This record gives sequence, C-alpha cells and structure tokens, in this order.
Amino acid sequence: MNSFSLQILIFGVFILLCSCTSDIPAADKGYTDGQKRQTLDFDKISKLLLERMNLQKGEKVLLVARPGRFDPLIPLLKSGIEKAGAFYLGTLSVSASQPAVWNTDFVLGAKGLDDEKLQKYLKAIDLGVMLPGPTPGDKIYQLIQDNLNDNVGRTIHFHWSGAYRLDGSPMTVDAKVDNFYQMALLSTDYDALAASQAKLESAMRGKTIRVTSPAGTDISFSIGDRPVTKQNGDASKANTDKGRNLIDREIELPAGAIRVAPIEESVNGVVVFPDGRWDGNAVKGLTLKFRKGKVVSIEAKEGAQHAKNEIARAGEAGKSFREFALGVNPALAIPVADPWIPYYGYGAGIVRLSLGNNLELGGKVGGNYVRWNFFVDTSVEIGSEMWVKNGKLIRW
Repeated sequence: MNSFSLQILIFGVFILLCSCTSDIPAADKGYTDGQKRQTLDFDKISKLLLERMNLQKGEKVLLVARPGRFDPLIPLLKSGIEKAGAFYLGTLSVSASQPAVWNTDFVLGAKGLDDEKLQKYLKAIDLGVMLPGPTPGDKIYQLIQDNLNDNVGRTIHFHWSGAYRLDGSPMTVDAKVDNFYQMALLSTDYDALAASQAKLESAMRGKTIRVTSPAGTDISFSIGDRPVTKQNGDASKANTDKGRNLIDREIELPAGAIRVAPIEESVNGVVVFPDGRWDGNAVKGLTLKFRKGKVVSIEAKEGAQHAKNEIARAGEAGKSFREFALGVNPALAIPVADPWIPYYGYGAGIVRLSLGNNLELGGKVGGNYVRWNFFVDTSVEIGSEMWVKNGKLIRW
C-alpha cells in the first residue's frame, strides 16, 4: 500500500478536508436513493445506541438532528429512552426546518433564547445525542460542547460520514458504505475494544512511543500522565464522569480510536507527508522536523513555501505537535478488497499525527488551528514492543 496521509484542517469550529469539504456531515445530507435507505436497519441501530447510552432513571436526553434519512431513528430512540425511565426532551433541528413532531415543551422553550441564556438552558441535559447532520459549526452543537467543557453532561456523536479513498478524496456514503458502517456498529465487540484500549494505555505509560513509515517518518514522544481518551463506545454516565477532558465526554459511534496529546517537549523527529495540499496548493514530498514539540524545519520536493505559509499564518499552533491517535477497532479496518478508509481512520492500525491546538485533549497548545494527518502504513513501537507494523495492528 502506498504511503499517504489524509489531511484535515480545522479553523475554529470549522473542519476542512483538503479542498474545504466538511468532515462531519457532508455525506449525511441530501439522500434520495431508496436503495440506500433500505440497507439500514433502524430498529437494530436504535437498540445499539440505547444500549451504549446505558441510561439511568430520571436522566434527561435531547436529540440534535438535521431532517433527512435518519428521521426514522427519532421515534425509536424516544420510545427506548422512555422505556428506560429517562426523559425525552425532544429533538432540536440544526436547520431552518423544525418538524412539528420533534417539538416538546423543552424544545419550544429554547426558541428565541440568546446564546448565553440558551447555553444555561441546555445545562438541564444529561445526554445530548448528535444524530447524522449536525456539525461543530452549528450553534446548538457549540453550546453543548461549551457545557461539556464545564463538566456538565455528556454526548454521543453518531456520525455517518468520514469515508475516504486511498488518495484522500472523500467518498459518497452509498449502499456499500452504509452496509460497512452498519456491520461495524452492530458487530463490534465493545468489551474487547475497551479492554484492548486499556491495555494500550497501560503500555504507553512510562514508555517512549516511536512512529515510523516507509516514506521516512521517524518521530518519538512520551505521554506522561496526560489523559488518554479511549473511544470505546461507552456513553454511560459512570464512564464519562471519569473523563479528564472535553473529548472524554464526547462518545463516538462507531467507536475505535485512542487519542492523546503527548508531552510537548518530548516530541522529536521527522514526519514525512505524501503529496497533499497546504494553504490550498499542492505540496510534494513534504518533511517536517520537530524538536521539543515544535516544527524547526520545513522541506519539500515541490511547494515548500505553501506549507510554510500555512504554518506561519497559524502562529504558534501551526508549529506545534498536537496529537497521536491510533485506530484499534478491527471492524473498521481498511477493507482488503477494494480498499478505502472507513470512518475517519478509526480502524485498527491507522495512525493520526496532528498539528495545532490540543487543549481539548488536555495539552497546553492553544490557538485556532488544527490539522489532522492520517497514515495507513506506519509502524508503532511502544518501548521495545511493536504494536503496529506497516499499518497492521498486531496486538489486540
């Protein structure tokens, strides 16, 4: 498999993929294909989501959605929430269209509130469920995140997008992707996933982590006592109450990655990127050298100035190593036949090495810039043990 990375830029709350394609929910919009609709078993999907919520009696749940193909989930979730003894607060739309059937007294009470009052109003929520469609650019999404930063509530992020070709270009979420995502969501062994992620966290503590690739990446770092976010699909209050940062309270489904901000001063080495776009322009053979978590040199076969311009404009965040993430879920691994990247690289063996703000991860880099870079052919050594070899997770 050829070396490449999938590169995503985030400015503020907007997530951009290469040529400004929205990461979360572009593929969730505009479904009219009846065949695609028929591939999804909303009854099974709703039961899985409810199981992962692990609701307690009296908890208050708000759904956040964009009207569209996932509308059939809403009455199923409403019924399940109420059967669990919890309170369904209604469904808020992030579009101008608010179906009347989604309205409740709580939803109607949110109408017309300014941001400050609305954020306070939303503190009544114990669990917010982001159904396919809402993005970090939507006000309601932002305000719920602000409450999470105040350790109020928890969320499920149930996105149905993030499929990419091996050249990094986005794929349409068609029947093939539907079937794959549904299979992964319903067949994941969540207990085994959690155990594997816990084992991985334990292995990383007190060890040097080294990431290498055939293209020449060779970078190492340590995590100290930094929080390791384990996206194991456990959206229970008991689990999220143990969270140490924002994303510990945001539970992704499908699940699969571990994420950590290394100790910035421990990050040393080089990251070699395949051909990609920086500052909106093509860059070939880009190599960034890091010393103590900062970019100290930028070289490329072609277009180095574009990378320099983007990094310079981003300020200190652009020069800073942000995050190490590793996909652990075998159900989301890159398919052998007709390979493509499922769900933002949460599959087993996929690595993310990112630049920019890492405050949400428990790091100390601020700023308004984040760039995600996904690699599918790296090897990862933790201490003297190899965990990933040439893009394949070999410990599970």
